[in-house]
Amino acid sequence: MKPITTLLDRHNKVEPAVLLEELASLYGGDLRFPLRSDRPYVVGNFVSTLDGVVSFELPGKSGGGEISGHNEGDRFIMGLLRASADAAIVGSRTLEEVHPGHLWVAEHVYPEARDYYARYRSQQLNKLKPPLNVIVSGSGAVNLERAVFRTPGLQTVIITSESGRELLERNGVAALTSTEVKQMEAFEGRIAPTSILNFLYDQFAVKLLLHEGGPTLFGNFVVEGCVDELFLTVAPQFAGRDIKRKRPGVISGAAFLPETAPWLTIVSVKQSGDHLYLRYAELQPRTS
Repeated sequence: MKPITTLLDRHNKVEPAVLLEELASLYGGDLRFPLRSDRPYVVGNFVSTLDGVVSFELPGKSGGGEISGHNEGDRFIMGLLRASADAAIVGSRTLEEVHPGHLWVAEHVYPEARDYYARYRSQQLNKLKPPLNVIVSGSGAVNLERAVFRTPGLQTVIITSESGRELLERNGVAALTSTEVKQMEAFEGRIAPTSILNFLYDQFAVKLLLHEGGPTLFGNFVVEGCVDELFLTVAPQFAGRDIKRKRPGVISGAAFLPETAPWLTIVSVKQSGDHLYLRYAELQPRTS
């Protein structure tokens, strides 16, 4: 992969570097996160077309790869974020859209940097286990044959409702030694992001949580003020929308007013070819 070019970086460059030299060279700089003391620091990661579409929502073509054009820089950054995180969280629909063998670990999205990711995670971050994989499904209707529930050495937790737990138990989840179920109260099928974060912080010591969607679950987190940063790859294509294809953006299932819409602060702008890699922080309502 050709090194990514950094166009803007507002981080303090005086601090000691976190990334391995090889990763910093490819990324075009260092990567660090200002962790919190009250809950996990939540970082979202999406890829979008120029007109704001994050999924074509077509059978077999609804993933981020079709949006990014399977862009190498986007996959590298996704792997870098996974290598940095204590846990990665997705909703059940996102789970359905990826390959059945997919795992939310760095090497599955960009195997070319497998060794760099591993050394960075173990030596620089002192994280000796893969990130915890977190699946949120209020209904509990997930395919337990998927690799994420059956891979030795990878710990997965399914967060669900009471009825979801009952369905998972009927489907044999207790036999999966690397997967556990956490029941939480659900309101209209949705589980409160604050409850999820408190659970991950208290039970798994998660300090950095990578949120990979989908748009509905991510929207719930934004509405509740539970997102701290957003990494957004902008792919140089249009997808379009019409009456039959109401394709989603980064957020679905939530609509803000001008007075309450969160505003973001740009942290860095990176570029490779015609793709842009944006990093934003401070998702706060507009105050003036």
